[in-house]
Parts: sequence; C-alpha cells; structure tokens
Amino acid sequence: MSLDHLTAKYNVAAPRYTSYPTMPYWDTASFDTGLWEQSVRLAFQESNDKEGISLYIHLPFCESLCTYCGCNTRITKNHGVEEPYIAAVLNEWQLYRSNFKDAPVIREIHLGGGTPTFFNAENLHHLINGLLEEVHIHEKAEFSFEAHPANTTVDHLQVLFDLGFRRLSLGIQDFDPKVQFIINRHQTFEQVLTVTSQARRIGYTSINYDLIYGLPLQTLGGLVNTMNIVSGLKPDRIAFYSYAHVPWIKPGQRRFTEDDLPDPEMKVTLHEVGRSLLANYGYKEIGMDHFALPGDELLEAARSGDLHRNFMGYTQQHTQLLVGLGVSAISDSWYGFAQNVKTVEEYLALTGAGKLPVMKGHLLSEEDLTLRRHILDIMCKGKTLWNLNQRPCEGVLDGLVRLQELEDDGLIELSREGLTVTPTGKRFLRNICMRLDARLWADKPTTQLFSMAV
Repeated sequence: MSLDHLTAKYNVAAPRYTSYPTMPYWDTASFDTGLWEQSVRLAFQESNDKEGISLYIHLPFCESLCTYCGCNTRITKNHGVEEPYIAAVLNEWQLYRSNFKDAPVIREIHLGGGTPTFFNAENLHHLINGLLEEVHIHEKAEFSFEAHPANTTVDHLQVLFDLGFRRLSLGIQDFDPKVQFIINRHQTFEQVLTVTSQARRIGYTSINYDLIYGLPLQTLGGLVNTMNIVSGLKPDRIAFYSYAHVPWIKPGQRRFTEDDLPDPEMKVTLHEVGRSLLANYGYKEIGMDHFALPGDELLEAARSGDLHRNFMGYTQQHTQLLVGLGVSAISDSWYGFAQNVKTVEEYLALTGAGKLPVMKGHLLSEEDLTLRRHILDIMCKGKTLWNLNQRPCEGVLDGLVRLQELEDDGLIELSREGLTVTPTGKRFLRNICMRLDARLWADKPTTQLFSMAV
C-alpha cells in the first residue's frame, strides 16, 4: 500500500500518548486524594535517592491569546497577578513536601505555560529560589523553560541561567506574517535572532524551537521559508507539531474556520516536506514530532534506549515521580496521575487553605501499568517486548488481534517476543499505540476527543 493510501487510512482521531491511560479514560469516579498522596510517598521512597524527582511548574498568564493554543491560559495585562500566584505555587510545593521523609533530590525543572516570561526576572528568581530551599540538586540535573521571543529579555535569560537553567524552548510556529496574524502570535525574525544569540552568549547549551504544520492560511511556500530561516539559526532541537483543531474545547480557535486550514492532503504534504527539509539540514528524527542535531543529548538518549516521554513530551531524563505545580498542572507517580484545578481563583483558594489543589486523577490498575510500559516503549524505542514469563495480560492479548492489520500494512513486525515499528510505521506511532489502548476500545468515543493523527 502506498504512503498516500496509508496516510488516508490512518488519519483518524488518536491520542498523543503522553500518558496511559489517556486523560479522557481516567477513572475519576474512584480517585481518592489520600490514595494519590500515598502513591506519591511510595514513588518518592522508591526513587528519590536513585534518580531524584522532576518538577513541572505551570505559569498560565499571557498578555494576549494565541488562537491556535490548546494550553490552559489566563489572558491579562495585569502583572499584579505574579506575586500571589508564586506564593500559591510555593504553598503547593510545601504541601507535597510534607509527604517526603527526606530532602528531595531535584533532577529536572521545567517552566511551562502560558508564558513563563510573562513573569519578570525578579519574580522568577523568587519562585525558583523558593522551590530549591533545603533540597539537593542531582548531579545530572537539567532545568528548562519555555519563552516567547517577543517578551524574553536578557534579564530573564541571565537570572535563570544563574539559577541553573541551561535549556530554552522558543515558540516560533511560523514566520509567515499572514499566519502570525490569524493565530495572533507575533514575533519577528530579529526578535528570535536576538534571544537565540543572547542565550548562546550567556551559556545556554540547548535551544529548541517549536514549529507547527497545518495552521490556518499556512502554505507550502510559507512553510519552506520558515524552515529555511530556522535552518540559518540552527537551534539544537526542533519540535514539529501537528496543529490540533479542537474549537469545541478551545473557543479561541473559532477566530478561523476549517476553510482556513490546509486540506488533509496539503497537511500531509506540509508534514512530509517539513520532515524532508529537516533531514536535509542535518536533523535526526526522534520518536514523534521531535528532531535534533547530532550530538544533542535527546538524540543520544534515543539511540541508547534511554528516551522517556511524559506530559511535557520527550526527555532524556526519567524520574518515577513528576510533581506538577500550578493551575491545571499534572503530576505522575507512575502508579497514578493527578491534575490540578483549572482556574486561578480556585487554585489560590485551595493552596491558601492548605489543601492540595487536585481536581481529578487516576490510579493505575495492574493492566494499566502493563499497557503503559508497552505504549511508552513503542513511543520512545520503536519496539516493545511482551515479557512472556509474566502472567498474561488480557489487554495485550486483545491488542495483538487489533495489531495484525497494521502488520499486514507494513507498519509493524510482530513476533512471539514482541513488536518492532518499521521505518514506514514511524509516521504512525499514535495509531500503533491506539491498538493497545484497552480502555479506548472498551468504550469507544461517540464524539471526537482527540486531534487527527496526521
């Protein structure tokens, strides 16, 4: 079957598998905050001394709404919100620390949003200093943050560098002025060049650019021009994401309609041309949506089998416990997930009252844990082993039946020992993992819950 036919066949709504089970299939009805904290204590006990823990801090504020965005944001120009929010994050951190018997070993910090650089440099210094009080820093620790090229100053870069940050991710998306206008995301080449150059001069060792294909008014010529500009700036990593059109979830996307989007055939072309250009520029593909230059640690992790995937995407760091702080942040103890409340007001009230601001969660069953490992291995390693010496898992056995069609189409190779993704199948990782998604197949959605796979 040709690539065009495969693409058309498998262009269905599919999860991105930053977790398993995926959030729409969490068993929230039986979730218990006390059991969640118990799983956090167990994860900390099992992993803190060996690998440390990760922190994700969600900073939701933006001065303007990027209409393509699917993140949880709060739009405001009132910077008086910064200090109360930081106080709430530090309160939440102390609530989690009450579950730890020993000082936490911090392996990873990531500031996401929203727009972390909405906060001034002094307040970011206060936030990070507060998080790092009476903790140990792992010898292989990595700190990173997301930034908007239009508002990131040299003070932001210097303050965070002095606190240990070495990785920077810039949201570019597209340089075409027409696309930037309709998605309300404005940054010039000069601003991107300035921030990139300043970061390298200060000493940042890894710079990532986020790019998106399938945006409204995006053309093949515009994408090629964006790629050519990016190749000249030579970021160490590139995340090349598919635009997810979900206006029923994110009303801001109603600024444009489906008629403004590239049709499915053009979107596939944008993806293929983008991947080809990145390969020509020397970037190597990693898992799904990610590319890096030779020598980058993410690429080395992919080659050594140490690549990991969590709610933040791909990382070379793997800690059992990820604590998410801030509005809508998600935590992961391996045994369970928990998501915080989604409004700033409720978050401030709960943390101010000394309560964990958890809104919902899921505690994994034995089958969940087995399927989670297989899906994670497929997403990160392109293969998985069935571990036949363990007790048979019904979810795996059912999945093997569903996977047969993908083997017939040349996307995977199945054996008694395991599954291997073929070179063609690398484009269809979401579809492959979906065949092992027992919870999805047990309760197929009647409405579209996920973005399209291509």
